[in-house]
Amino acid sequence: MPETTTPAVHLAKAGPEYGVGVYRDITEWAATTPGWMQTAGEIGTELGILVFAVLFVLQWWRARGRDHRSMAGALLAPAAVVVVYGLSEIIKVWLHEERPCRDIPNVRTIATCPAPGDWSFPSNHSVIAAASAATFFITWRLVAAFALPLAVLAALSRVYVGVHYLHDVAAGALLGVVLAPLLLLITVIPGTWAVARLRQRPALKAVLCAATPATPRPEPAAESHATTSNR
Repeated sequence: MPETTTPAVHLAKAGPEYGVGVYRDITEWAATTPGWMQTAGEIGTELGILVFAVLFVLQWWRARGRDHRSMAGALLAPAAVVVVYGLSEIIKVWLHEERPCRDIPNVRTIATCPAPGDWSFPSNHSVIAAASAATFFITWRLVAAFALPLAVLAALSRVYVGVHYLHDVAAGALLGVVLAPLLLLITVIPGTWAVARLRQRPALKAVLCAATPATPRPEPAAESHATTSNR
């Protein structure tokens, strides 16, 4: 009886067939790079995601003193990233593309190959990095100029350390760049309406509003006898 395969399996197998040559070229070059560069690549591939998380926290803190739309964007941007990340996980489970570091023989990788069942396509790191950078172009453009090259480095580092094909990171970046800002733009208007009402609740003021500076006390009036003496 012939073996039956699903279209998802066929699609997953198509990836390594055209990606293996580029993957080998990159990993072989990476193995010749200085030790400090390899260490930086292994640390940076995870650190980049942490930097985006810190930027989202800073954006929320900044939005506490700004208008309702700014706060809505600050809250909805990371939510959009999480949603797109969840979608990428669903795609991974459906396609089952094996990691190149397990599927291709005789390759040297900088990072430890993920455990079996941790699939390759698309790259979650690329999804998160690209989605985060794309939302900053809507909510905080000054930071976006820094976030975009950081996202590119975070994505390419996944191939450099040997845990992804190049098409994994390209697909993840495309998924994040397209869907995250789209979700943000769709939800920002109802989100602004919600923030305007939630800011009226005392229990949420510390989270959604900056502290109101205390009103300076008026200077005490001059005593009447001093006024009389100056006549």
